[in-house]
Amino acid sequence: RAAEWQLDQPAWSGRLRITAKGSTAFIKLEDKTSGELFAQAPVEEFPGIAVEGVTDSSRYFVIRIEDGNGRRAFIGVGFVDRGDAFDFNVALQDHFKWVRQQSELARQAQDLEQGPKLDLGFKEGQTIKLSIANMKKKEGGTGGTRPRPAGPGGLSLLPPPPGGKSGSGERPVPLSTPAQLPGTPITDSLLSWPQPTAAPAADVWGDFAKASG
Repeated sequence: RAAEWQLDQPAWSGRLRITAKGSTAFIKLEDKTSGELFAQAPVEEFPGIAVEGVTDSSRYFVIRIEDGNGRRAFIGVGFVDRGDAFDFNVALQDHFKWVRQQSELARQAQDLEQGPKLDLGFKEGQTIKLSIANMKKKEGGTGGTRPRPAGPGGLSLLPPPPGGKSGSGERPVPLSTPAQLPGTPITDSLLSWPQPTAAPAADVWGDFAKASG
């Protein structure tokens, strides 16, 4: 109980710092002017015997100090401000929370190393089949047609009719009289196309054979 202590006449006054080395925290009592170490209490677990709160106040604690030669002593310390006492508690709690997290991570890493490893390599002679969408198998032989060349805007263009202009958008004007190419006589078989006509008994290429050009 802190009420049993001589609170109005403390044996020593100074500053308190908490440092850590590895998993151990150290409560250091230092001179508030020179920083000279008065005493320190190593804390290996919290809550524990190294730091205990009193039963009648939240500002006073009992800590176990050590001199490094094996000698130990229990002394009572207290804070003038209640907020400093709260920060003292939180600092120790945060440190040992970090210690528990590091221990858990190390344990999980050890379990992964000792567990069976997943072999993702290919066995000898093992194959896999890939299915790629939107990809058709190219068919050979019959049934395959070459695509027409695409015009502006991705439209397929038909070959221009005889006498028409390609790509101009103009419709060919029908001729009132048959146009005659130089050296090529016009026959009834050409004018009546595309109606089929009976093949004459004579040579069908006779007219074309006479053309000079």
